[in-house]
Order: sequence, then structure tokens, then C-alpha cells
Amino acid sequence: MTPELSWLYSTQLFGIKLGLDNVHRLLAAMDHPERGLKFIHVAGTNGKGSTCAFIHSMLKTAGLTAGLFTSPHLIRFNERICDTERQISHDELEAGLARLREKVTGWDPHPTFFELAFVLALDWFRQRGVEWVVLETGLGGRLDATNAILPEICVITRIGMDHMDQLGDTLASIAAEKAGIIKPQVPVVTGLQDPIALKVLKETAARQKAPFLHVDGPIEGVDVGLTGPHQAWNAALALEAVRELGVRLPAVRLEAALQAVRWPGRFQRMQDGNIILDGAHNNEAAMVLAGTWQQEYPRERAAVIFAAAKDKDIVGIMEALVPVASSWHLTTFSSARAMPTVELKAILRSLETPPPSSSIFEHAHLAEALNHGTSSRKLVCGSLYLVGEALAMLEQQPESFQTSLQ
Repeated sequence: MTPELSWLYSTQLFGIKLGLDNVHRLLAAMDHPERGLKFIHVAGTNGKGSTCAFIHSMLKTAGLTAGLFTSPHLIRFNERICDTERQISHDELEAGLARLREKVTGWDPHPTFFELAFVLALDWFRQRGVEWVVLETGLGGRLDATNAILPEICVITRIGMDHMDQLGDTLASIAAEKAGIIKPQVPVVTGLQDPIALKVLKETAARQKAPFLHVDGPIEGVDVGLTGPHQAWNAALALEAVRELGVRLPAVRLEAALQAVRWPGRFQRMQDGNIILDGAHNNEAAMVLAGTWQQEYPRERAAVIFAAAKDKDIVGIMEALVPVASSWHLTTFSSARAMPTVELKAILRSLETPPPSSSIFEHAHLAEALNHGTSSRKLVCGSLYLVGEALAMLEQQPESFQTSLQ
């Protein structure tokens, strides 16, 4: 790993600190790279990355220059920052980080990993001369570093139970944090939501006098480039957002833009479809994954290769996957956040609906799980960190894999 990138990763030791004071200070120190950019701000629990990808593809197809900032990466940090032509290069990454490192030397509190990554992205977008930026929140919304900008439109994807230790332990409290990106008189678009979350979003928009657009159905008549019925909802949300911004595409070009979307780690087929990678890492996402599997492979059950972070609802995720699992291959990934396999095994065996006649294997290393002989199609899931590591192995570039905690 290059020197400046190693420094950036070292800042993960500062953890996640929600709040906007430091990011405002950092933006000022970098001469306000956010000025002159037009933002599409996307928050939510599930579907943020896919929705961002659909929006970005439509902007590109419309001939607009647009940056895209997402997290986490799967294999390399560079994936987090791209425009309509390419990802940020290693040299640009090193140069940008060197400037940031010089600016923040001696700061107390020190900027976090995510704050630095966000401002690095904005600085690169300014240098690239992009007009639009599709911006995915990192955690929550109200106190997320990305909320330091003023968007042209806010997009809120499906809200569910995740990150409860930071965002609250009720759907209403989590929705309130996500709704924190809604700005006065800035349009907000949302789609399929639990009634509790929808009520919070509507009330917040009303207080902010923000036009509220509710997409009430998935996109129809178009085969989008990502698999699963939930992706038709994400595409509909993305389409409503770009239309609200005045971007219009002829039907043929719109269809091409939606079909062209590729978002790794979301029901991604590898090795001729014998291995499926999906980053589902909360209860609702796991239920959607199970439903997608049953739609795509109605007569098959999966050899589930599973690992998860300690802070996740592992019981809920496993319960959701039981109906599609023929066997469980419990493993880990390269992070201190990973739950040990012996604990995963204990959780699996304690489920109220235990896996029926399902074999359970423990694998000390992911490679063992991927190479384990089985007649069933394999499903790698439980964590985006696991999926990223698996993707690097399957693409035969394990040396490129960059472990991240955030």
C-alpha cells in the first residue's frame, strides 16, 4: 500500500465520529471544494449504492459530467471516488491525500477516515470539473459528514433496522436520522417505506417546506442491469430524482442507461453463475436476498458461505437465509470486526427455526470455504467486507485487496 493511503487507513483508529464541525473545518482548509458542485444526496438503509449507480448512469447517458462518491469499497479504495469516465488514479489519490495530510497535521480532534475520504473526493471532483455529484451518505444522515453540503435534491431509499448503536433502536429514530439530510425547500424523493418511516419523512419534509415526492411503484417495462425485484424500485426512485432535476432521456436511451448499470457485490454472478456474491448485511436486506434467490433459482438451495460483523443482527440475517440454505459454510474476513466462526456456529444452532437437515462447516479461511466441494450453487453473503475479499480472490487479485474497517 502506498504511503499516503497507509496514512489514511491509519486514521480508522479514530473511529466513527458523527458531527459536522470537523468536516466544515476541513472543507474550509481545502478552500471549499464543494462550491460550484451540484449534489444529489442519497441516504437510507438498503439500496443506497444501487440507487446512486442508477442515477449516475442516467446522468452519464444524458451527457452530463458527474462524480460518484460511495462506501465502502469492495477491493480498492479507488472504487469510492469516480466520475463518468474513470476512478481516481493512484497518483491522484496520493497527491490529494498528501495535501490533506499537510492541512490536518496537529488537529485535535483529528479528522476521521470518512471525513478525509469525503473531502478528498470533493477536491478531486473540483479538479475534474464535474457539474454534478451523486453522494451516498456513510452512516445515518443528520450528522454524517456528507450532510455538510447543500443538495439540489435528496433521495431516501428504504429504511430499516441497522446501526442501532449509533442511530437509535426504533425505526422512527433511525428514520429521523436519515431524514436529517432534508433541507429547506429542497425536493425529497422516497419510495417503498414502512408506514412509521414514511410518516417521519413526510413530517420532516413538511417542517422544511421541502417538496415531497413519493414513488408508489417499481419501474415497469424495462429490464434493469441489476438482479431482483427490489432493484426495479431503486431504479424508479433514481428515475424520479433525475426527472425532478429536469434531466430527460428518450425511452431508448433511458432503457440503455438502466440496463448498463453494474454494481459489484449485489447478487453478482461469478464463475458462470456457480457463485453468487451479495453484500446483504442486515435483516431486511437478507430477506430481500432470499426472495431474489427464490425468484432466480426456484428449484435450488444454496451452499451459504457466511461471515458477519459482530455488531450486526446476525440472528435476523441467518433466520432470513434459512429457507434458501442447503448447507452453511461459516468463515471470517480480514477485520477485527468479524465474528469468530465458533460464535457464528453457536448462533446458527440456537435459531428458533433451525436449518432443516443442513450441514454446518467451519472454515478458518475464506479460500477454504470458496474451494469446498459441493454440488449446490454457492451464495457468499453476510458482509460487504466478506464479499469484497471473495471478489478479490475470485478475480485472482488478492494482492489488490485493501482491508477496511469503514
